[in-house]
Amino acid sequence: MSSPEQWTPERPAGTPAATAASPTAEQVIAGLRATSEGGADLVQLLTPEGERVSHPDFDIEITAEELRGLYRDMVLVRRADREGNALQRQGQLGIWVPLLGQEAAQIGAGRAMRPQDMAFPSYREHGVAWCKGVQPTELLGIFRGTDHGSWDPLEKRFHLYTIVIGNQCLNAAGYAMGQKFDGKVGDDDGEATIVFFGDGATSQGDVHESMVWSAVYDAPLVLFCQNNQWAISEPTERQSRLPLYHRARGYGFPGIRVDGNDVLACLAVTRWALDECRHGNGPVLIEAFTYRMDAHTTSDDPTRYRLSDELEAWKLKDPIERVRVHLVRQQWADTAFFDEVQAEADQLAAELRDFCLNMPDPPAKRIFSEVYAEPSPVLDAQRDEFLEYLSGFETTVGGGH
Repeated sequence: MSSPEQWTPERPAGTPAATAASPTAEQVIAGLRATSEGGADLVQLLTPEGERVSHPDFDIEITAEELRGLYRDMVLVRRADREGNALQRQGQLGIWVPLLGQEAAQIGAGRAMRPQDMAFPSYREHGVAWCKGVQPTELLGIFRGTDHGSWDPLEKRFHLYTIVIGNQCLNAAGYAMGQKFDGKVGDDDGEATIVFFGDGATSQGDVHESMVWSAVYDAPLVLFCQNNQWAISEPTERQSRLPLYHRARGYGFPGIRVDGNDVLACLAVTRWALDECRHGNGPVLIEAFTYRMDAHTTSDDPTRYRLSDELEAWKLKDPIERVRVHLVRQQWADTAFFDEVQAEADQLAAELRDFCLNMPDPPAKRIFSEVYAEPSPVLDAQRDEFLEYLSGFETTVGGGH
C-alpha cells in the first residue's frame, strides 16, 4: 500500500518539503466546512449505516472472526468507561476522563500496533491501554489519586498517562528519535512509536515542537490526533482555519484524515502509517475525525457550550452500532454472540467496581518514595518529620491521642 500523492508532499533528496501557498478565502471556507463535516478526503471503509466500502489507497481484508474481535473490544472498553464514569459520580474516583464515542479510533489504532511498537497516551486512551494489555483496574489509581499508573511502561510498550496537555508528543518524539539512532528502523521487523493527543493539544507548543523534531530527524513517529471537535468548550474551527491534517504539509510529512468512528479505516490507516515509520519513512500525522459524546471530564458540563441537536446527529454515527449492523447483515454474528459479549462486558464492569471499592489507601510515607533515583538526606528528613507529625493524631489503646 503506497502513500497517496495528494497527502504526501514532494520531498527532493536532502531538502525539506516546499511550503504551501497561503490559502485563498474560498479554500479557508472550504476548510472550515471540512472541519465540521469531515471533508471529501475522509478515509472510510465502513459507513454509519454499516455498509462496507472500498478505498483506492487504504483497504484491508477482514475476516468475520477479526471483526467480531474488534466489536468485542469496543463494547468492553465502552462498558468499562461507563463504569468509571459512574464510580466518579458516586465519589469513588476524584475524576474520570470519558472516551464515549471514540472507541473506534482507539481500538483501530491500538490493534494496528505490533508488539515492539511503543505508545504514548494522553489521559483518555483507555481503549489503547486495553489493546496493549493494560487492564481497566490498572487505570483507577490515577483517577483516585493513589498512583501515577501501576503498569510497567516498557513491558506493556505503553507509557504512563500524561496529564499536561501535549507534553506526551515531545516525549514520543524523543523516544522515536532514539529508535532511529539505535538502528531499530529500516525493515519489516523495525520499531515505531505512536502518540495520541486531542485537537485542543494542537494549539500547544509541545505538539508543534514534536513535529519539528520528528520531521528533521525522520523519526518513526505516528502522530495520532483524535479530533473530537471540542477542546473542552472551544470548537476546532476556533483553533484552525484548515483541517488539522493539512498541518503536516508545513512540516514536510504526510497528513491523513480518517473517519474516527470507523474502526476498519482507523485500523488500515494506522497500520500503514506505522509500517511507513518502521521502514524509515516517518513521521506521519493522522487526524481521526470523531466526536466526544460525553463531557471532556466529569468536571465539565458540555450542555453549556454545545447543542443537543449536534449530539443527536452524531449518535447516528455510533462506532459500535455500525459494526454490529455489518456483522448482522453479513451473518457473521448471531444473537448468542451479542449476548455473550454483553455478559462479558457486565462482568468486567462488576470486577472494576469491586476492585475500586476495595482499593486500599496507600501509606502516607509513599508520597516520599520513588521521587529520586538515589536516596536524598533532605527528602528523608522531610519524610521523618512528616510521619512524626502524623503520629500525633494516632489513637492509642487507652483511647487518648
